[in-house]
Amino acid sequence: MSKQIVKSKIHYHNQLQLDYFAGDDKKTMVPVDSYYVNRHINSFIELSGIKRDQKLLEVGCGMGKFTFPLLKKGFNITGLDLSPYLLQKLLTHNDNRYSLELIASDILDIPAEYNDSFDHVIGFFTLHHFLNPDTYIKAMSRVLKPGGSIMFIEPNAYNPLYYVQIAITPRMTWKGDKGVALMNKKNFTRAANYAGLLTPEIKKYGFFPPFAVNNKIGRTVENGLEKLEIFRPLSAFLFVKMTKPL
Repeated sequence: MSKQIVKSKIHYHNQLQLDYFAGDDKKTMVPVDSYYVNRHINSFIELSGIKRDQKLLEVGCGMGKFTFPLLKKGFNITGLDLSPYLLQKLLTHNDNRYSLELIASDILDIPAEYNDSFDHVIGFFTLHHFLNPDTYIKAMSRVLKPGGSIMFIEPNAYNPLYYVQIAITPRMTWKGDKGVALMNKKNFTRAANYAGLLTPEIKKYGFFPPFAVNNKIGRTVENGLEKLEIFRPLSAFLFVKMTKPL
């Protein structure tokens, strides 16, 4: 009996991602100037301590939803995304306003010329989409300078509203978004150990999605909740930082 063809799980997963994003602009990915986006950008800058003279690689930059606010503030960004379609959309939205380098690649396949060349690897809501976060974090560490950090904003696995969202949103499936359940300290620590990075630093913040905080009432309620430590474990968002030893 002939053997069956064995598919690469990562290649198959990546092809699904490419098919999903090709030719159909997802509303949630289009660059917008909103309170929600700026809240994440300002929180990231404050928690990460990034500097304008540092070289930053943004993994999963997409159409530039979080890239443009950082560029506007004067940060040095190189964008990387698996999808050439999304990168072309980023260029269209950029319209020659900012100078930046874009790399169409899986981080696993980024050319060796980028080894040890970035002060930090950053991203927004990207890690939970990777098939094997441990493998991808190790790949990110390869392009980091000694002392540099991998820093991401991700969903908090312990916030129950994400699982409700996956269940009731037509475009979301458990197959595609189950990585949310991996976004916790235990898994980040395992990934850091696998990549030879220092113990992760994790901060939690925020509670509400865009439709809630992009209006004054939602912002007021969220600001009140953030002052109550009892709700902190259920915060919607995580800032995670993993540093490469000197």
